[in-house]
Amino acid sequence: MKSRLALACALALGAGGAFAQAAKTPVTAESFIQIYGHVDVSVDYMTKGISEGETSLFNPANTATGKLGYQADVSSNLSYFGVRGARELGESGLRAVFQIETQVDVAATPGSTTDSSVKGAFASRNSYLGLAGNWGAVKAGKTDAPYKLSTGRMDPFSATIGDYNSIIGNTGGDNRAEFDTRLSHAVWYESPNMSGFRVDALWAPGQNRAQDNSIVASGEPNCTGGNPEPCTDGSFGDAYSIAGTYDAGPMYLVAAYEKHKDVNRLGDEAGGGGPAPLGAVGVRNERAWKVGIQYTLPTKTTLNAIYEDLARDAPDNNFNERQHKAFWLAATQRVGERDDVNLGWAHAGKTPGDPQIGPVDNEANMYAVGYKHHFDRQTNWYAVFARQDNHKGAHYDLGASGHGITTDCHDANGNCFPGAKPQGVSVGMQYNF
Repeated sequence: MKSRLALACALALGAGGAFAQAAKTPVTAESFIQIYGHVDVSVDYMTKGISEGETSLFNPANTATGKLGYQADVSSNLSYFGVRGARELGESGLRAVFQIETQVDVAATPGSTTDSSVKGAFASRNSYLGLAGNWGAVKAGKTDAPYKLSTGRMDPFSATIGDYNSIIGNTGGDNRAEFDTRLSHAVWYESPNMSGFRVDALWAPGQNRAQDNSIVASGEPNCTGGNPEPCTDGSFGDAYSIAGTYDAGPMYLVAAYEKHKDVNRLGDEAGGGGPAPLGAVGVRNERAWKVGIQYTLPTKTTLNAIYEDLARDAPDNNFNERQHKAFWLAATQRVGERDDVNLGWAHAGKTPGDPQIGPVDNEANMYAVGYKHHFDRQTNWYAVFARQDNHKGAHYDLGASGHGITTDCHDANGNCFPGAKPQGVSVGMQYNF
């Protein structure tokens, strides 16, 4: 019985298991309930790297206005609270497992005028109900996709201003990484550990009654892809995600693939308010695949490398900004028993084109360096410096898909100025329970 409950616990923990140290509260001899959470708050000092009066490559008539230099902020970064548990189903070897998790905006007032979802509502994050056994687990609900989870451990700057999602999984350089995301209304399978091998696979039906996925999916407050209406900036239909991993001793290997069907980018075209010619962007499939390796040396040095290929079946590649190759290299050096020094470099290759101006030099490099001190297994403080070095046509941000406050290419009027060099420092603390 104890061994079965331990396995149920491991299956119920899912992605949040790394933070789980709280005691499990027995409900009966066959079940348990666990309350857990993660709190991350930082103080940042950031600049957009745009000069006042600078003109935009996308529209030379736009002149940069507002506070574009260094500014301080206090940011809540992927803080969350949840409850999860498991229950033995007689002598069948099956367990019922569940999790309900919500985002906690520690440093900000919950609410938004630009997002129809409520992040502070209960079950806004990974939540599910399912069955688990020696064969693995089947769950339904919402979750970080297998594509995302497979390399999460390879980013020592997760949720900081140096988060690799500023480039990795990020097709257009926006504040969200389309291929490093949470997928709602999904069903997925998690395999057991088979001598170090694991395979996880997910399907999320589009639930969209519009042929071009231009309306909100059934049962959702936002467009699929995370934007509010109109659903013409990345809304998609069915999504498929699969990842295979091998974890043995000092080595961790991963290969992952994800596909989004019929992604609506009509907002980039003339007729949808965009700059590209009519029919140049369209509604097309987008996909991503990546391979990665993590290796820990006897010197307590952990090395990480990821190669990623992002693609869109665009009708005219001269206006296709959603296709490029990317790299991530990172290293963590353990110093003593309580301290880490982290280094990271992400590179986004040139895309075939851009909907604003066609082919352009839009490569980018992000550099990050950090230090972390562990008071114990549950509490630490950290310091990070990060810089996004955009080429003249690129507009990659800092802090995408993790940090509470992102630093991007937009001025006070909402105009984007590609080629900006956002950078800054962040000092924060994390507490896990």
